[in-house]
Amino acid sequence: MRILALETSCDETAAAVVEDGRILRSNVVASQAAFHAKYGGIFPEVAARMHLEAIVPVTREALAQAGLSLEDVDAIAVTYGPGLPGSLVVGVSFAKALAFGRRKPLIAVNHLEGHLYAHRLRVEGNPPEDLPLPFLALIVSGGHTELIWVRDLLDHRRVGWTIDDAAGEAFDKVARLLGLGFPGGPAIERAAREGNPHAFPFPALPKVDDPLWFSFSGLKTAVLRTVERWQGKPLPIADLAASFQAAVVEQLVTRTLEALRRYAARAILISGGVSANRRLRETMQARSPVPVVVPPPWLCTDNAAMIGAAAALHAQAGRFAPLDLDVDPDAKIGLPDGTGGRS
Repeated sequence: MRILALETSCDETAAAVVEDGRILRSNVVASQAAFHAKYGGIFPEVAARMHLEAIVPVTREALAQAGLSLEDVDAIAVTYGPGLPGSLVVGVSFAKALAFGRRKPLIAVNHLEGHLYAHRLRVEGNPPEDLPLPFLALIVSGGHTELIWVRDLLDHRRVGWTIDDAAGEAFDKVARLLGLGFPGGPAIERAAREGNPHAFPFPALPKVDDPLWFSFSGLKTAVLRTVERWQGKPLPIADLAASFQAAVVEQLVTRTLEALRRYAARAILISGGVSANRRLRETMQARSPVPVVVPPPWLCTDNAAMIGAAAALHAQAGRFAPLDLDVDPDAKIGLPDGTGGRS
């Protein structure tokens, strides 16, 4: 089965062709990062307009790279949420038009499902075999910090989440505070290489009602107060970056290992843009009693290849979407009762 997958949940316009849920025939991403970097963050309305400009050429390029036409595609898959409302509308509207015009089945995919199943694509950097079930996934990005227990394919339970900022959002805000630019994750990591992670005792494990909940707002405020106390003196940027990064990583790893203690899992998957952080990967691998898998960085950031991988599972289960599919900017995956998503 050949699936044309579309992803427009945030600021990347992406299209890919995935065959049988495993073989990546093409993967095209038009990034808006350089534009939004000038302003230190994403402008949702501008992002939607840029998706409108890019969606057709990106889709054409994905089909061309795959050596296929729309007639050769068996289904159209699209991210319906979560994400920025205007950005999601562009992708869903375009996918519905293609599905209706070419009489192709439509598959709705939760963006987070894509992160869960990106490792199934047979590409360099991915494991040669599927992760053993059940496995635990830490999805950590600019918009999400979630712990998902994957009991079986398309059978998820959301067991932990952030009660305020996502980890990637905290990286962006602290990077802006330190004058390091956008996106914040890579900028903080570069600065931290020359710093002392123990220079500032930032709170790594804030008090929350459940040990599987994340919270980064207090950590962000602690950095702000420290910067304010250094007014009039040169900021120790490297030490601040290293100490902040160490606190974020400690919280992510500690909460994940607590989830592993509570829920039977045979492996840990880390995905999302923040998974590119070397300290996070190395710390998790050093402290986890089970294997830790991280897909290659280009499959962890927003892309359509992972949407195609997840869509193939929906198709195999006979789960197709109606043509009146609507976006769901706050879509959840694996609610605590074991339901959730649009499956």
